[in-house]
This record gives sequence, C-alpha cells and structure tokens, in this order.
Amino acid sequence: MTRIAGLHTLPLRAALPRPWGPDVPYNHVIACALVLDDGRTGTGFSWTPSIGAAAVAALLDHDISAFVKGLPPHPEVVWDQLWKHLREAGGGGITTIAMAAVDIALWDLRAQEMGLGLADTIGRRRDTVPVYASGVNRHYSLEELVEQAHRWIGYPAVKMKVGRDDDVERVAAVREVIGPETLLMVDANQRWDLFQARTAIRELEPFGLYWVEEPLPADDITGLRRLRESVGVPIAAGESLSTIHEFRRLLDAVDVVQPNVVRVGGITPLLRIAELARIHGVPTFPHLLPDLSAQLALALPLPCMVEDVEDASLAALGLLGGPPPVELGPDGVRVGAHLGHGLRFPTLEGR
Repeated sequence: MTRIAGLHTLPLRAALPRPWGPDVPYNHVIACALVLDDGRTGTGFSWTPSIGAAAVAALLDHDISAFVKGLPPHPEVVWDQLWKHLREAGGGGITTIAMAAVDIALWDLRAQEMGLGLADTIGRRRDTVPVYASGVNRHYSLEELVEQAHRWIGYPAVKMKVGRDDDVERVAAVREVIGPETLLMVDANQRWDLFQARTAIRELEPFGLYWVEEPLPADDITGLRRLRESVGVPIAAGESLSTIHEFRRLLDAVDVVQPNVVRVGGITPLLRIAELARIHGVPTFPHLLPDLSAQLALALPLPCMVEDVEDASLAALGLLGGPPPVELGPDGVRVGAHLGHGLRFPTLEGR
C-alpha cells in the first residue's frame, strides 16, 4: 500500500491590493507539498490573514510531518488520526489551520488519482453557483464605499461591513447604488453585544437585509439564539469556529453556517459540517478562499453562494501559477478543466 513519505512547506506572504485595514496589509499562506512513497505529490495550504503563520508552519514542519509519515494517503483516515494526536495542542485555531494543509493535499491526490477535478471527486451537484461581491471596507470613507458599491453593480448579491456609528447612512448609500433587487448582506465581525445587535438590526431592517453576519462573539451561541428569536433578519455565522462540535451547537441558533475550509481543518471536516447542517435544513456558505471554496460549493448538499472578497483570492494575490482554477463574476462560478483542485504554488514546486 502506498504511504506518505513526507511533507514540505513554504511560508508565503502576499500584500493585499486593498488592505483590510491598517493592521491587515497582508495575507499569509503556508504552501504544502505532501509526497507519497511512489513519487506522487499533492498540494495543500494553510492560510491566516494576520496572526499565527509562523506557528502554523512550525507545527507542520515538526509534529505533523513526523506523525503523518507512513500513514496511507486517505483524507478521512489521516484527519481523524491527526486530530486525536494534536488535541493536546488545542481543539482549534492553529491546530486545525495546520491540519488543513495536509487534508487539502490529500484530497488533491485523491482527485488526481481518479482523473477528476475536486468537485467531481466529491460528487458535483450543480454546474455553477452564484457569486456575491464582498469587501473588507469598515475603514473606508463613505465616498470609497460608494465607489466600491458601483464596482459591484451586476452581482446578484453584495456584502458590506458594519459596526460603526454611521451604519445607517452607509447601508443606505450602498442600497441606493445597487438597487432594490440586489441581495444585501451586512457583516458585524462580532462587534456587538446582544443589546447593540438588536438595536442595530432594527435600524437596518428597512434596507431589506438578506442576512446579518457574526453580530455577536462567535462562541456566544445562547446570545445568537436569543437574537435570532427577537429580530426579523436571518443570522449567519461560523467563520470563526473550528470543530464540528461547535457547529452542532450553532445550528439551532443561526440560519446560515459559514465554515472556513482552513479554519475547520480542511475539506474533510467541512464536508462533515455541511452534511450535519443539511440534516438541520441549514445551508452551508463556505467562507472566503474562493479558489477552493467555489469548487466545494458545486458539491455541497444544499444550494449556496460563493463569497468573492474584492482582490483577495489566491489568484488575485499572485500566489498561483498557471490559469486560475476558478473564474468568479456576476454570472457565477466557472471551474476550469484541471485535475485535483488545480491550485499550484510555483515557488513550492520549484523547491
């Protein structure tokens, strides 16, 4: 039986063309090559906007590299064994972020072995999914925000940041630009407490919100449940959670779950979360990383949309070689004809 022979990592840092604020001018990616004893190689990656990249790389280079060597290249088997091994280091955060690089590489290998792209390997359910335009724009002036909203015209849905004293004025300005037919979501990034969230959402409801994202701290499941019962706008959350156990508790408190494929530990746990959510009748909208998330969305059990944060995909950051594996636009997602997930980091392959 083929076994894992080793892994190699390469930390990368990419400047954001549109910084996410003065404290987030870059995104960090830890590219990973997982090598089998027959010479085949799968590509994976971990990602973090600002904090922890060096720690993730260290965990991969030492504890994870030593543990996975000799294991069969089976994504689910490796994930479960690695999860048990790493629990002492923490139940999420850096632990699952590091695990994602291995899991994504193993799915890349599985798809290549089958001669398929990732979506078809999982089981494609649809040919395309809608794309919603998004931006990290809380620090933008009103004029900059309006300019961005004009760039979004034509998309079926858009999402903007809230959590300022002038949210009503800013949401009104975006709604005026995009028109009444475009879906509008707002994202508070955990900036409110329960009282503030109730007040803010009631003020913003007249603008026809499709959902309010992360209105409360991510782990305040009781608060989210109480908020959902007291407002008339759907609640979305999940991008900051790490484990299926956290999502199990979340499913009774929100209308949309948003796992980040890296933060939850890779494709294997994201698919498990999506199936659990399906049982509860809750759709899964993958968070960020559209180069990979868009491929997963084609195979998820319930329909969803893909988030395209302006100029922040791996392709837009200049990290990938060759044609991008997916194309995103107002007309939806188009996936290229590639084997595996199609994500290749030239600097990693050239090592």
